[in-house]
Amino acid sequence: MLNQRATDAGFDRKEAPIVQAKTLPPSGARPIMSSSAAVMNNARTDAPVMDGMIGQSHAMREVYRLTRQVAASSATVLLLGETGTGKELIARALHELSLRASGPFIRVNCGALSESLLESELFGHVKGAFTNAYENRTGRFEAAHGGTIFLDEINSMSFTLQVKLLRVLQEQEFERVGDSKTIRVDCRIIAATNRDLTDEIDAGKFREDLYYRLNVVPVYLPPLRERTDDIPALVHHFVKRYAAVNNRPVPRVTDELLNYLKNYAWPGNVRELQNNIERAIVLCQDEELTIDLFPPHVRGLAPIRLGRAKGGTLETMCRELVTLGITEAGEDSNSVHERVVSLVEREVILQVLRGCQGVQTKAATRLGINRNTLHKKIEDYHLESEAR
Repeated sequence: MLNQRATDAGFDRKEAPIVQAKTLPPSGARPIMSSSAAVMNNARTDAPVMDGMIGQSHAMREVYRLTRQVAASSATVLLLGETGTGKELIARALHELSLRASGPFIRVNCGALSESLLESELFGHVKGAFTNAYENRTGRFEAAHGGTIFLDEINSMSFTLQVKLLRVLQEQEFERVGDSKTIRVDCRIIAATNRDLTDEIDAGKFREDLYYRLNVVPVYLPPLRERTDDIPALVHHFVKRYAAVNNRPVPRVTDELLNYLKNYAWPGNVRELQNNIERAIVLCQDEELTIDLFPPHVRGLAPIRLGRAKGGTLETMCRELVTLGITEAGEDSNSVHERVVSLVEREVILQVLRGCQGVQTKAATRLGINRNTLHKKIEDYHLESEAR
């Protein structure tokens, strides 16, 4: 069904190749669902929606359930989630489980092209429409006829193109760039964004009417930090995969390592986890995968940053921090001491807690303070989620 192997955002599946022109079914005929998609569609509603999808947390089971419910309809879907959460994979699942599965699945990254190029990419153009337009070109909407078009990073689209997209959603028609002939198209639209579109509306960057047209069925894909129960399964999966790719024996994964990985926030989500597991496999020389094979920031230490001036000695950095704290507090502030000292104390406790995997007894010993004192400071600085 899908070609090139990939694992993105916690799902092991095959990427779709560049879509070639396909013969559309006769008018009025219902596209036939692919057999593998049909099998998955007949599974229990909270099971993964495609073979190889990884994640059985409550949040992901809800995503699977909603994906199955929506797939059989023709409703426009808006996928919401941070980078690396698997929006494209769910878009593919929605297509594969739909009655349009035999039609094309067309992906367009709206953030990768300028306005003029994106307009031509989406709607096509005729010969002579602009400089270097030497021949007619079919746009992605035409190519998606009878199938599904996936508009990724929809928040990056300009106001001008938002108007044209709104017309396609309302009327299912458009004109190629430089042409007056109206083209009608029948395709399902799935859009995705890693931004809050209501904030974009408030900032004057996104049309409110387009938002309501796209937001027929929103599907929220949770970040990895909200489904940490899936981390062990993801880690074991990626360890086996990259050990095989690099012709290495599969190293053992300890509970201690999993605890470290579960305590990290993973701002890059599953894609970041995947890359770090690959790095660890390449660097591993023993039978066991250890936390020292991971970057400093994953271990709770300060990340390495390039292209920045070094702070010099600890005294110099402290002086700069205090100066910045006094400046930001303002001349009228009467709580400079509390502001600066508490900021530093909170960060020290936070980093030591993370370095000790949240074990308070161990952290108190490292800090050189009484455990009861540490427990009170954890409450004062609202660090309960970091401690255990």
